[in-house]
Formats: sequence, structure tokens, C-alpha cells
Amino acid sequence: MNIKERVINVLNELNLDAVLVSDGYNMRYISGFTGATGYLYVSRNRFVILTDFRYTIQANSESNGFEVIEIGKGGYTAAINDLLDTDKIERLGFEDDNLLYASYSSLNEKLHKKEMVPVKDALTKLRIVKTAEELENIKMAEHIGDIAFTKILEVIKPGMTELEVAAYLEFFMKTNGAQGLSFDSIVASGVNSSMCHATPSAKKIELGDFLTMDFGCIYNGYCSDMTRTIVVGKASEEQKNVYNTVLKAQLEALDAIHAGVVGKDIDKIARDIIDSTKYKGCFGHGLGHSVGLYIHEDPRFSASEESVILANVTETVEPGIYIENFGGVRIEDLVVVTEDGHINFTHSEKQLIEL
Repeated sequence: MNIKERVINVLNELNLDAVLVSDGYNMRYISGFTGATGYLYVSRNRFVILTDFRYTIQANSESNGFEVIEIGKGGYTAAINDLLDTDKIERLGFEDDNLLYASYSSLNEKLHKKEMVPVKDALTKLRIVKTAEELENIKMAEHIGDIAFTKILEVIKPGMTELEVAAYLEFFMKTNGAQGLSFDSIVASGVNSSMCHATPSAKKIELGDFLTMDFGCIYNGYCSDMTRTIVVGKASEEQKNVYNTVLKAQLEALDAIHAGVVGKDIDKIARDIIDSTKYKGCFGHGLGHSVGLYIHEDPRFSASEESVILANVTETVEPGIYIENFGGVRIEDLVVVTEDGHINFTHSEKQLIEL
């Protein structure tokens, strides 16, 4: 079943006459259009990209069999109304998870329809199970991350700042095929590594510091995500204990992954291992999330995830321990779930590295 047929199925399931797509990732997934501005309009009769003059050439070259309409002086409202009137639309779906309230209010007031119906995440869910082509793009993005990690180990030294390390990571990813970053790199040393989403700073790396690097890139529109924590200098016994606890939690969670598991059950495996030690309560975030066109997708490995994980779904596996005024460790791999296990796209060393 192709993507157009899958979107029509959503219309049928929600009893909609048409849907207006505003989420940029869903627009790309459904139509191929990667422009920064526009809407998709899908009814049983029309598949349309609506955009302005800046993006019409791009839309025509990228669109997957979609008609491209350039908006005129009447803006998006007039262009959408032309379509609604032609198709005699009464129930129009919209992406309530994406559309700003001000935009919704304006459209609801001005569009020629009887009802605007929220579709929640019905379109986003179409992206959960990855195609072979998507998985190849994600695999390549993660491979570029592996290259960047290998290269960064050659340049890290005491006295460098976290910002410098982040800059080198970006340089190594972009010079090895990345289109951009899938998120702002996290580089945190010493006590800063106790903050799981620390922003790189001018802090200098010192001997004996934990150094956590969480980074990823975009390849053909698809994201990667990985984390490695090293010690600059010789690790203390406490640092080794923290690190090995996180590594054990990750490895045992990885061993349990296969299609059919419930997301919260994989999270529990890693969480129980950490909570059985003196570091109970130091793992405060979910174990993982899916990755695709967007860096944080569903389903997740978290304590609240009730859904069954299907084959060809990507997931990060990233337990951590974070101790205030001491430091923290996170180890993260990106895997694709298979019927009887998983394939790990991340190949960087996971045993503790002491530089």
C-alpha cells in the first residue's frame, strides 16, 4: 500500500472528507516536499502541495505525484477555500498536535467547511514502521556518527573547552556526509556531566573528568543519535563503578529487545539494574525513543509506554546515571527492532575509554 492510499485510509477511519497537513515532517513523508512553508491538502480527489513562490520549483521537483499550487494574493486561506469549494468538503481534518492555536482559530473562522476535526497523531503514526530505504538512511547517519567519535578521540585533550569538542564533532560529521545536526550536540565534562542535557560551555576539560558526548546528524533527511562517555585521564574506582553499572543496564536491555515486546518492559530491565545499586533514583529519564525524520519519535522505551514495539521500528537505548557534584554517564546505541532481536547501527567502543 503506497503512502497516498495510507492517508486515504486515515480519512476513512476518521470519517473525513479531506485533511490539511501542517507538520513539516509529515509533509515530507507523505509528499516528498521539504520546503519550510506550506500545507498539504489531501482529499479523495486531490493531492496538493500549497506553497508560495519561493518554493514552487522545489515542490515540483520533490513532490511524489502531488499537484503544486502557488498561493496568490489571497494567501493560504483563499487557496485552501478553492479546494474545499471544488471538493465540497464538510469535515476537514487538521493536525492539532502541530497547528498553533492562533492559526487554527483563523482557519476555523475563514475556511469554507462545516467542521474542522483534529486528527491527533493519526498521520504521524504512519511513520512509525520504517521502510528499507529509511533504515538505510538512518544506518548511514549513525555510521557518520561512529566516524566522528573515532576522530574526536584523536583530538580531545585537557584544556580544550566543551564548545571546542562540540565544534569538532560537527566538523567531522559534516565533512563525512552529514547534511546537518539532528540536534544540538551535548558535550559535558566533569560535574557538568551530571546534567543529562547540558549545553556545551566554555568549561575546560580537566584530567580525571567524565566527558559525555551525545550527538547525531542528518543524512538524506534522516536522523542519528548516539552517546558515549569517556574519562580524560585515569578513571577512579567510583567512576568505573558508575560506568560499568550503566553498561550492564544497557547490555541487558539490548538483549531483551525483539518485535512484540512492550516499551515499558524494556525500560524496566535497565531501570531495575540501576535501582538495585546505590545509584537508585539517579536514572531519571526514559530508556529510549524512536528516530526517523525527527530525532524524538514514538514509540519509546519508557515507564509509561504501553504500546507493543513492532519490527522495523528504530529505538535508542540510553540508560544513564547522574550524580550531582560528581558527574554522570550515559551510553546510547541506536537499533532497529527485528522479529527475533535487533540490529545495532552503532559500532563505537562501549568499554570504558581512558584517554
